[in-house]
Amino acid sequence: MLTILALASIVLLGIVPQQSEAIVIYTGWERHALVGSDIRLSCSFFSWRWTSEDVTFSWSYRPDGARDSISIFHYTGGAPYVDNKGPFRDRLEFVGNPARRDGSILLKNLDYGDNGTFTCDAKNPPDIVGRASSVRLLVFEKESGDQTQLPMTGMLPDCRQKEKALGWSNYPTCSVPIQAGVITGAIIGAVLGLLVLIVVIYYLMRFLVARRVFNLSVSKHGRKGKGKEGSQQRQ
Repeated sequence: MLTILALASIVLLGIVPQQSEAIVIYTGWERHALVGSDIRLSCSFFSWRWTSEDVTFSWSYRPDGARDSISIFHYTGGAPYVDNKGPFRDRLEFVGNPARRDGSILLKNLDYGDNGTFTCDAKNPPDIVGRASSVRLLVFEKESGDQTQLPMTGMLPDCRQKEKALGWSNYPTCSVPIQAGVITGAIIGAVLGLLVLIVVIYYLMRFLVARRVFNLSVSKHGRKGKGKEGSQQRQ
């Protein structure tokens, strides 16, 4: 009887179609690049199933200040397709490896108008349920003195005009120094300094406690010695 039930279960499991499971998509959170440079936008996914031959990737782009996104790239049927009407039709290259679950793209010759949010979506049938992941792109202009101009949507032209009118080369609203490394170093230094301070306080407290215990022990033994000497003198 048990054998019959087991065989029936196997048959039913073979008949029931495979259900889709969740797929998790990963991109960076924010990327920075210089005007005229190229940048790689990475996209990968996690799925419990083997990489399907029908795996697909799709990228969309929403410019800063815009409400709607536009499609710029698709990978399906084993072939990449760049949207021939989008802003990146001549500047986008597929550099991913679908067999390794990589749907990365390369954007070339960046400009200020490329600032915006890029969203990647992936499907690995039957795993097709998942949330698309987005990465923000900020394009800067390299200037002399290791400074970059900030890509400020809707404010950049006015800012430049004000900078030229005032004759300032480093107007604070338009340019900022590249200090990512300095800030990172300062944070690391602060964390290390805090750890050193905690260690010093810990050992200082141990020393004070040990000293206190030692003093109490000496005081206790001293009192016992005096009590013995007094009893001997009385005898």
